[in-house]
Amino acid sequence: MLEDKDRIFTNLYGMDDCSLAGARRRGHWDGTSELVAKGVDAIVDEIKKSGLRGRGGAGFPTGLKWSFMPKGVDGRPRYLVINADESEPGTCKDREIMRHDPHTLIEGCLIAGFAMGANTAYIYIRGEYVREREVLQDAIDEAYGAGLLGRNAANSGWDFDIFMHHGAGAYICGEETALLESLEGKKGMPRMKPPFPAVAGLYGCPTTVNNVESIAVVPTILRRGSEWFAGIGRPNNTGTKIFAVSGHVNQPCVVEEAMSIPLRELIDRHCGGVRGGWSNLKAVIPGGSSVPCLPAGLCDDALMDFDWLAEQKSGLGTAAVIVMDQSTDIVKAIWRLSKFYKHESCGQCTPCREGAGWMMRVMERLVTGSAEVEEIDMLLDVSKQVEGHTICALGDAAAWPVQGLIRHFRDEIEDRIASKGSGAGAQIAA
Repeated sequence: MLEDKDRIFTNLYGMDDCSLAGARRRGHWDGTSELVAKGVDAIVDEIKKSGLRGRGGAGFPTGLKWSFMPKGVDGRPRYLVINADESEPGTCKDREIMRHDPHTLIEGCLIAGFAMGANTAYIYIRGEYVREREVLQDAIDEAYGAGLLGRNAANSGWDFDIFMHHGAGAYICGEETALLESLEGKKGMPRMKPPFPAVAGLYGCPTTVNNVESIAVVPTILRRGSEWFAGIGRPNNTGTKIFAVSGHVNQPCVVEEAMSIPLRELIDRHCGGVRGGWSNLKAVIPGGSSVPCLPAGLCDDALMDFDWLAEQKSGLGTAAVIVMDQSTDIVKAIWRLSKFYKHESCGQCTPCREGAGWMMRVMERLVTGSAEVEEIDMLLDVSKQVEGHTICALGDAAAWPVQGLIRHFRDEIEDRIASKGSGAGAQIAA
């Protein structure tokens, strides 16, 4: 369990003032110029030693990602881009940061921008986040008014500007290169890599794209030291993490906890337990809709971190925990996710464009029990043809929930087919 003294986001629930004055009372913007004065190499090295891994889903080491930015000066500007799209179903952690603790993100942008030689940051915020954008823009304006942004930002000797861009509600723009295309005013479609954004990103210039939470924790890591952050959680899975728990729990919530916290402790301590008790648990999607589900049997000993969940062929993703009790029609639930990914595919890659729709239609027949048993293996085979064969990870996101369903609940699918759709959940609502 994370102690209160170790929490980074001390206004996650909006109980205090989200303004600059409130942020300063909570310790933010304290000695920012001294943090910048540590120098580029020291900042990047500290983030590497902290073990911070990207909080947007992939879990790539943040300090290592920063170090990919070119070392020399070639005349091109450099950019820091914040991925605040947060369109993964079940995920709402970044929203709480932006509307209740926005100055953690703004200060983090300044320090991260300096560490990568970027004088400009763009925050790409989800189209549906209208109120969050208003709060964040007010906070940015406050920072400019106080001299914390702009020329000689926070008396650091570094000029730094932040601009916000409001998306149009496309899930695909959560993928970093599709996000860059959208920022440039083009249709949001992923780019082929290489070149990677660090070489040719926004407007063809060196660019690093980071998640909101990944950047917002940086100032606190530098103030408290990498050893403090690395001392929370398991090795290679360090620090604090914001979890968003929804579904069949008594008290759905967003909470900052220690990485590697047992899943059962997270649900029992912060959510009042599973509806109907732990024995009523059927399955959990541990990291947002794109990761494979875990059956109840695996949830007893589940640890909420990257490595443990990867060992179970699932993933931490965005740490959006979706809890399903025994009343859930699990086949229909996964069909609904298939429908979402089919709808959100940009259509650029043939495996995803054709495969996502095909998987959705087979899943629809599995829900009604009108499929043949042989189609289960056919569906699994097609999902593996989609997985890993697309420019971005949306193909994987469409395939993984289906694979998790077949891996853990094949008997339920077969029973549904055997009964030819008789019983609960056989009908599909539009």
